[in-house]
Amino acid sequence: MIATPEFTPVKDLTYSQAISELENILRQMQSDALDIDLLATYTRRATELLTECRTRLTATDEELKTILPK
Repeated sequence: MIATPEFTPVKDLTYSQAISELENILRQMQSDALDIDLLATYTRRATELLTECRTRLTATDEELKTILPK
């Protein structure tokens, strides 16, 4: 039986940590080193990371629009 990895909650990661984890998952998938039994788990995690990163980027963009003069 394959052990399911323990992930830090996405909200507890910094943006840089989330990107780094996402890059690591991508490398594993590209190298065929990822066990097929974990593919769905890592795909789900990558989706969570992408969603959180997009949310943070959007929030930062909105905040900058209110700070910077037009």
